[in-house]
Amino acid sequence: MLVTFFLNNTEVSYSVNPGEYLADTLRKHGLKSIKVGCNESSCGSCTLLVDNKPMMSCSLLTASVEGKHITTIEGIQEEAAKISRCFSEEGADQCGFCNVGYALVIYSLKREYKNPTDEEIKDYIVGNLCRCSGLHSQMNAIKAYLKEE
Repeated sequence: MLVTFFLNNTEVSYSVNPGEYLADTLRKHGLKSIKVGCNESSCGSCTLLVDNKPMMSCSLLTASVEGKHITTIEGIQEEAAKISRCFSEEGADQCGFCNVGYALVIYSLKREYKNPTDEEIKDYIVGNLCRCSGLHSQMNAIKAYLKEE
């Protein structure tokens, strides 16, 4: 089946199997920034934005994104650099496997909330797991990014 959608503001059409997941489709077409850690939507490494909302691509059928706008880390390079700097300054990044998913969720958080509370931040990032560093340094990095213009 042919599925057409907007990938980082560029219209693409891919021939996919009906049961194919978006993470697999994008990786097959060269987007290696999409990480797959669990294949069951519980780690957040495969997070991307679908119509500006964080979604886990390892359990999202490619056919379901027909006509939608998909944003990967490649589509938010300037913001990703800011997020990366904040994480680095706080010592919140370790192995880096979860960074792409976190960056997209944090970018979405900033667009959706003006001044989120700690609880709102925690609720928003709950689906993204990092097994290397503690939440404290990540929270500091997220708050630093949210304060930036």
